[in-house]
Amino acid sequence: MHRHRELCERAVDPLEIAAGLEAHGVTDRAAARYRHRDVFSLAEELFARVPAVAGEPATALRAPDRDTETRAAWSLRALVPGAACIATAGALRLTEGVLGGQGRLAIALTGALVGIVGLVLSLRSGPLHAEGRSSGTAHVYGCWLLGYVLYGEALLDQVLSGGPEGPWTLTPAPLLGLALSVAPAAWCAHLFSVHAHRKLIGSRALEEFAAGVRPLLFGAVALHLCVLAGLLYVAHLGYGGGGAFVGAAALGVLLLLARLLTVHGFPEPAAVGLAAACALEALAPALVLAGRLPGLHFLARPVDALVVAAGTGAVPAVACGAAALGLLITATIALSRASAHATPGDETRNTA
Repeated sequence: MHRHRELCERAVDPLEIAAGLEAHGVTDRAAARYRHRDVFSLAEELFARVPAVAGEPATALRAPDRDTETRAAWSLRALVPGAACIATAGALRLTEGVLGGQGRLAIALTGALVGIVGLVLSLRSGPLHAEGRSSGTAHVYGCWLLGYVLYGEALLDQVLSGGPEGPWTLTPAPLLGLALSVAPAAWCAHLFSVHAHRKLIGSRALEEFAAGVRPLLFGAVALHLCVLAGLLYVAHLGYGGGGAFVGAAALGVLLLLARLLTVHGFPEPAAVGLAAACALEALAPALVLAGRLPGLHFLARPVDALVVAAGTGAVPAVACGAAALGLLITATIALSRASAHATPGDETRNTA
C-alpha cells in the first residue's frame, strides 16, 4: 500500500490499480505472497483500504468518445500518400513520350514529396500517432524496407547474374499498394484500440481482459492483410507487373505490427523487428557477393536455392514474413497487458 499509494489514491476502480500493478511487474505469483489468488484480487483489497484523494477529478476508464470530425480529419490525412502515388503514376503515364526525362523526374519527385508529407502527417495524428515514442532508427529501417520494395529485386537479380551493372529497374506497383494501405492500417489500429478499451472497461480480471484482447489483435491484423492483398492486386493490375506480391503483403503486416507496438508503449521490440527484416534483406546480396571469393562459394548456396525455388521475391517475403511473425508473437504477449491500453498520463501507463 505504501509503495503504490499514489496509484491507489487516484484510481477509480480496482482494474485501474490492477493495470498499474501489472505495469510495475507485479504478477499473480507476487500477489500470492500477500495471500491473494491473483493481481486483481490484490487490487480490490488495495482499492478498498486506501482512501481516494479528496477533490481529485475522476479519471475513470471509459470508452473513447465518438468524435466524427477528428476521425474524418485523420482519415483524410491517411488517404494522402495513396492519392499522391495514384496522381503521380497517372501523370507519368500521361506524359510518357511528351515530356523529357527532367520533366518526368520533377513529377516523380513532387509526387514522392507529397506522399512523404502525407505519411508524416498520418503518423503524427490519429490512431498511428506514437506520442514521441517512435525512434529515428525505426524510421531509417522503414525507409530501407520501402526502398527495397522499389529496387531490391532488381539489385538481387543483377548480383545473381554477375553484376551489379545498373541501372536498376523500378517496381513501383507494390509501393503503390502499400501507400494505399495507410488509411486501412489507421482504421485497423483505431478499431483495435477502441475495442480493447471496451474490453478493459468490461473485464473483471486481467486474465479475462488478456483472453478477450488477443482475438481483437488477430482480427485487426487479418483485416489489414485482406485489404492490403486486394490493394496490391489492384495496383499490379493498374500499373503492370513487377515486384513481390507476398513480400509487399508481409511488409505491410510488419509495419502495422511495429506501429501498434510503438503506439502502445513498446518501441524497442518494434525497432528490433524492423532491423531484423533489413538485415535479412541486406544479407542476401551480401552472401552472393561473398560467394564469389575463392573457397566461399558455399555462402551463396542458400540464396541461390531460395531464388531458384521461388524467385527473387522470396527474399523479402522470407525476411518480412519472419520478422512479422516475431512481432505478432511479441504483440500477442505485450498488447494483452492492461497497462498497454492505459490512457496517456494515467498512472497505469507502462513507461518501461
